[in-house]
Amino acid sequence: MVSNAWPREIMYCHNYNHHHVLPCLHCHPHSYIRMIQHLIERCLLLHMNRQQCVKALANYASIRPRITVTVWRELQKENRDFFQAYFHALSPRPFMGRFIQRKPRFERKKQ
Repeated sequence: MVSNAWPREIMYCHNYNHHHVLPCLHCHPHSYIRMIQHLIERCLLLHMNRQQCVKALANYASIRPRITVTVWRELQKENRDFFQAYFHALSPRPFMGRFIQRKPRFERKKQ
């Protein structure tokens, strides 16, 4: 039986003659998608947008961008309110004035 306690245990594939430290898309698609969801959630904690997340997962976890985008879209469908608030928080806000002029708190008395 295959254990879902990855990445500590090696997952052996019954359909193919190979084994993986992490879930395989072909051998264990459900576990693989769950792993990508977890990695996307970690990217969200780091305040990454979709493009940054796709690039990070491609570079550091060797996950194909198309797969990451597909999982991201499904998460976005299931959690519309969260993603609206998340994107609103990520969007740059225009600065309303050049500099706020404040008077010093403590001024010397004029003599």
